[in-house]
Amino acid sequence: MTNASGGRLFRRKDGKYLLYIPKSLAEDSMFPFKVSSSVAVKISFEVGDDKLTVAQKDAKE
Repeated sequence: MTNASGGRLFRRKDGKYLLYIPKSLAEDSMFPFKVSSSVAVKISFEVGDDKLTVAQKDAKE
């Protein structure tokens, strides 16, 4: 079981940002998102904190 791993946040040449999640983490049976091609997510943070929260976006959001 892999419930933690190093990823990367980087800026692409077109100015968009990409959050990379390692394959070993995303394909773990306990990973909270079941993804076939893509899934909408909500990313949030607290000002002054160095943590991101990633949650599956509700259909009504």
